[in-house]
Amino acid sequence: MRNFVEKSVLSLLWISLLQGCIVQSVEYDHTASIECLGDPMKPLYKGGIIQNGEFNNGLMGWSTRRDIKAGIRKSASGNKFAVVQGARSSPLGTGGAAASPSHSVYQKIQMKGDTHYSLSAWLRVSAGTAHVRAVVKAPNGENITAGAIDAQSGCWTMLKGGMTARAYHYGQGEVFFESDAPVDIWVDSVSLQPFSFEEWDAHARQSANKARRSTVKIVARGPDGQPMANANVSIQLLRAGFPFGNAMTKEILGNPAYEKWFFSRFTVATMENEMKWYGTEWAQNQEDYRTPDAMMALAQKYGVKVRGHNVFWDDQSSQLKWVMPMNLNQLKAAMQKRLKNVVSRYAGRLIHWDVVNENLHFNFFETKLGPNASPLIYQQVGQIDHTAILFMNEFNTLEQPMDPNGTPTKYVAKMKLIQGYPGNGGFKFGVGLESHFTTPNLPYMRGALDTLAQLKLPIWMTEVDVVKGPNQVKFLEQVLREGYAHPGVQGIVMWAAWHPYGCYVMCLTDNSFKNLPVGDLVDKLIAEWKTHKTSPATDANGMVELDLAHGDYKLTVDHPSQTTAVSHTMTVDAGSAASEHIISVKT
Repeated sequence: MRNFVEKSVLSLLWISLLQGCIVQSVEYDHTASIECLGDPMKPLYKGGIIQNGEFNNGLMGWSTRRDIKAGIRKSASGNKFAVVQGARSSPLGTGGAAASPSHSVYQKIQMKGDTHYSLSAWLRVSAGTAHVRAVVKAPNGENITAGAIDAQSGCWTMLKGGMTARAYHYGQGEVFFESDAPVDIWVDSVSLQPFSFEEWDAHARQSANKARRSTVKIVARGPDGQPMANANVSIQLLRAGFPFGNAMTKEILGNPAYEKWFFSRFTVATMENEMKWYGTEWAQNQEDYRTPDAMMALAQKYGVKVRGHNVFWDDQSSQLKWVMPMNLNQLKAAMQKRLKNVVSRYAGRLIHWDVVNENLHFNFFETKLGPNASPLIYQQVGQIDHTAILFMNEFNTLEQPMDPNGTPTKYVAKMKLIQGYPGNGGFKFGVGLESHFTTPNLPYMRGALDTLAQLKLPIWMTEVDVVKGPNQVKFLEQVLREGYAHPGVQGIVMWAAWHPYGCYVMCLTDNSFKNLPVGDLVDKLIAEWKTHKTSPATDANGMVELDLAHGDYKLTVDHPSQTTAVSHTMTVDAGSAASEHIISVKT
């Protein structure tokens, strides 16, 4: 069981020079599990700052709240774990208070300010399934949710998350687990690992370099086949390999300034509302695809790929007025028409479909059609469009550990339900994470991505924005760098579509398409993620090693002894590490 999950680590050890001091850091561990196991895995980081995280020494280091019974049990395999029977008040209606949460054992910890804490644990409950939260009680008394899962009674589930301690969080805190359900919480393999902000950022940079760049060798040979020393190699990036995009609106049509600003930056586009059901059939039986057709043609003109957003939206408040009063047969007919017409119209031209948008938080179609409504809709879309990846697009899975509806475990369970529906086995699926942030919890975000990466599906951050505030630029940079650095993320799309009257949450430009501070940040990152040497020269062996971001390149080699330069195109990707390209320079 210990080897069940593939372990991905950034490095064996790194040493960085920080403000004149040599700091030795613990490697960040991407290990996660989405399987419910008979016995838990070992704690990450050997428990970190948690004492006796495996409970092999009884309850040493752990405490219980008053009137709560706790003890150690042993499984048939010999694994030891802590069991707590939650203390609950009298139910309402009997003269008592409302039921209080069920609590686990807790451990006091010494917290440092300005520190990221990565938390993991394996949890189980005494009966059924229950939503269980990991809580860090800060020294100032603030209870910070560091992650949550749906724990089961028959096996162990891994929770992975974390929290950030601010400067005012210095002092003694606590770590514990709780549930609003009347269950006993079983706990094992608890770990809490601190990382300084510098360490955390260094891990992200190292991960980004590993995931997004490769070193290739260029060998220049002359007409005689011999290596050419001191040949100049000019490098031109034709197309970035990491997809980075933005939402766009119909205002881009006939607006050269908007068009130039958008397509000079982004390689992926999502129509904000124009492809949605209410964007194409506001009045029943009066379909109008002229606007999304024109937007699609414009994107194709620039070679920009388009995400299909969306076939259906599960939010009841977003349904068309003429859809709401329909009976079951009428609704089925209207849905079949919508699905067939929109998917067949754009089949083969889109890279993704958001098939049933936000169907962890909402259930309009499930309420009307039954619990298999979503899996069946995915099946019908996949049968029409054989090339697009079918995404489950959801919010608060990365952004908000306190939202019980969007947890990674709920996301995994719904995705497995859709994948496992009869007939859906051959389709391509993707993980869509909207990423609408206020104050980002980076350790939780990274832990959630680690968990979702175990689905072995492409992960995209599909609607990234940060609410306006004094730290908007800083928080947006943190979110984008964290996503770019994670090896499981395969693309990022901003949700900053321009409107003359204002944007959804975040505008990148003013109405003259002059960048706002967040726009400047986006440009800075786009440029940084393309960075490479401009004109290196070959060595005595005719070779030069190039550290290049993944993408398509044109290399031009010239030498003083030759009258013409030679060009060579190549693609650099994860498989290009240490690959060798030979360019022959002829007279």
